[in-house]
Amino acid sequence: MAEHKRVPGRRRRVLRTAACAFVALVVLGAGAALFAWFRLNGNIKSVDIDARLGDARPPAATDGSFNILVLGSDSRGGDNGSIAGGETGDTARSDTAMVVHINQDHSRAQVVSIPRDTLVTRPDCTDPSGRTAPGAKRAMYNSAFESGGAVCAVKTTEQLTGLRMDHYLQIDFAGFARVVDAMGGATVTTTVAIHDKDSGLDLPPGEHHLDGRQALAFVRTRHGVGDGSDLGRIELQKQMVKSLLQQVGGNGMLTNPVKLWSIGDTVTRSITTDSALGSVNSLVGLAQELKGIGPDQLSMVTLPVETAPGDPNRVVEQQPQAGQVWGALRADQAFPSAVVSAQPENPAQAAPTAAPSTAARDAGKATPKSTPKAGTAH
Repeated sequence: MAEHKRVPGRRRRVLRTAACAFVALVVLGAGAALFAWFRLNGNIKSVDIDARLGDARPPAATDGSFNILVLGSDSRGGDNGSIAGGETGDTARSDTAMVVHINQDHSRAQVVSIPRDTLVTRPDCTDPSGRTAPGAKRAMYNSAFESGGAVCAVKTTEQLTGLRMDHYLQIDFAGFARVVDAMGGATVTTTVAIHDKDSGLDLPPGEHHLDGRQALAFVRTRHGVGDGSDLGRIELQKQMVKSLLQQVGGNGMLTNPVKLWSIGDTVTRSITTDSALGSVNSLVGLAQELKGIGPDQLSMVTLPVETAPGDPNRVVEQQPQAGQVWGALRADQAFPSAVVSAQPENPAQAAPTAAPSTAARDAGKATPKSTPKAGTAH
């Protein structure tokens, strides 16, 4: 009889031990999740753009569509000086600018790249220290970020486009390279060789899997391929965006907790957002809304521009095409086919051409207005 009494007691001890272990695992898991949440949340830098700009803005859409201004900063501060070269310092301009429009059911995205050398009317702005940065006519678009930071960049973009920028995302050189590395690199295909002595990028024709530094050099190169214009570089940036989207959907990173943590930690350390996106919950919510958008659901164009009067190294909006692009986004409609068909060629994927005849060379001496060679500096 005594033996029969000991067995249930032993079983109860085992069950208690198992229960305690389970509770410990739950507590530890919850603690790890809480730590991860605080860690990622603390990484994010944000700017309260809505409070700074007030109500003097284009109205927000009411159909569910929304717009995001994505800027790449050319700051040489911190790690950027070593990875990008050039003089280090506190000043920065927007090296890359994309207006991203998400349609009303969040099934498609349209992207308009704004050439940094586009001359615009820059409004009066208040810089991050509270001082007034006076506006200017015929100012380069990328000077808005330098004059008044994120708020001035948003204000200038809204004035240019007539669109409300509902959100803002900013990344610098070092941050971009870190994100690409965390994603496992990016694959691009070139049909021509790229030799850029400034960035050190040296790619023969073919398919290439690039690490973060190489990917950064790829999206920044201009003199190493094509005609050296900023419009050619924008085409390389479009190619990289689609490559990274393909990477997200194709390598299972969204189902791998370790990789997802690494990417989340890297992304949150690398970006600056508007205050509405300045939390892990908000960023995860945005990602959930956009999870169905891949390369096939993405349309990308460069803002139609032409050479600025009196300055061959600057551009201005080409009308009526530029107005049609912004009008399409305001109406949540596709880009006009005439704009899409007139887009610049990707210099890294240029088709081989035979040597032109004498007549063709003579005809090609004039630079067409649709493809100005603006902004010759690297």
